[in-house]
Amino acid sequence: MAGAETPRDRDIASRTEAIAPRLIEARRDFHMHPELSNREERTSLVVAGRLRSIGLDEVRTGVARHGVVALLKGGKPGPVVAVRADMDALPVDETIDVPYRSRNRGVKHACGHDIHMAVLLGVAEVLAGMRAGVPGTVKFLFQPAEEGVPRGEEGGAGLMVKEGALDNPRPGAIFGLHVMPDAQAGEVGYTSGGALASSDRFRVTIRGKKVHAAWPHQGVDASVIAAEAVLALQSIRSRRIDPSEPMVLTIGSIHGGNRFNIVADEVVMEGTVRTLDEDVRGKVQRLMREILAGVTAAHGGSFELEFAEGLPVTYNDPALAEWSAGVLRRVAGAGNVKVRKPLMGAEDFSLYQKVIPGFFYILGVGNHARGITAAVHTPEFDADEASIAVGVRTMTALVLDYLERK
Repeated sequence: MAGAETPRDRDIASRTEAIAPRLIEARRDFHMHPELSNREERTSLVVAGRLRSIGLDEVRTGVARHGVVALLKGGKPGPVVAVRADMDALPVDETIDVPYRSRNRGVKHACGHDIHMAVLLGVAEVLAGMRAGVPGTVKFLFQPAEEGVPRGEEGGAGLMVKEGALDNPRPGAIFGLHVMPDAQAGEVGYTSGGALASSDRFRVTIRGKKVHAAWPHQGVDASVIAAEAVLALQSIRSRRIDPSEPMVLTIGSIHGGNRFNIVADEVVMEGTVRTLDEDVRGKVQRLMREILAGVTAAHGGSFELEFAEGLPVTYNDPALAEWSAGVLRRVAGAGNVKVRKPLMGAEDFSLYQKVIPGFFYILGVGNHARGITAAVHTPEFDADEASIAVGVRTMTALVLDYLERK
């Protein structure tokens, strides 16, 4: 419920303050020992050990390789709700000089998953201490491989769902958060509806006819076709999609030809499409095929389009989002809750939302005064650890309010 701070909110805050030093210690341990996607072996052991020491009822490991799923059964009957944190790090060098600097060369928690895990461990410990009054069951999901799996492997939220992370018992809703340094520690943000974009990957192969560069008229220049195709594909954004609908089409790599004096007979282009609407997502794919067919036919070439659908839109159910925003305002303070524009980044939390309603919000970790401003996925990224307590308080309140509401 929204409104003024409640006695229970103050109890949660007191319990959170008492364990805050341990949570910061846990975050720093995760940060010093980062592990890449589908390689989170130590991280999984640490998380499972901590959950068992807290006294959760069931702690299951080995889900989706290194995922951990745990249950906390409250002292009162009631519904089931899930909360999720991701565990993997990135192949990024650590450049900041801090006591908790990464000890794994070339690997860093540059996306704040160390904060996410510390927050969820804090929620588990606070709720364990309040177990007698918890009206229902809380399912904790510690998920590997949010950043994407190595080629040829399966993992992440999709594999968590496939291996039953949302079953037995099935939650009625799921909550998650993500750090962002453009919001200050103490602040939280949310978006109703489409919050993060879908993420699809494509590969276009343009085929022509190889010939000596001095006689291009005798061949079909795949490089010229590719150059025209790059520009023509951008007209999807500027002329074929409603300007009010967010959409990004980016070609990130182009490779073709094998010698300076030979007309290229093949050019391969790879890129990504991001949208916030499933209808727009489908339309873009259709328009890409139309444009590529026209451009290549005009030059006597051909094409092949491989379109790999990735993650769907991270969609915050509007009713759940507005209810959740009321809880956030009560706990964090109305002035610290910001309505945010959708982000064109993607999140595999969206795959849980395809199964059950979910709410995904932003936890501010920036601190201008201390120079903590670097973006996620950068070597300079860091987080104000005061944000951990804010995450614990807001997430715990969302869980308990949801259980009581149902």
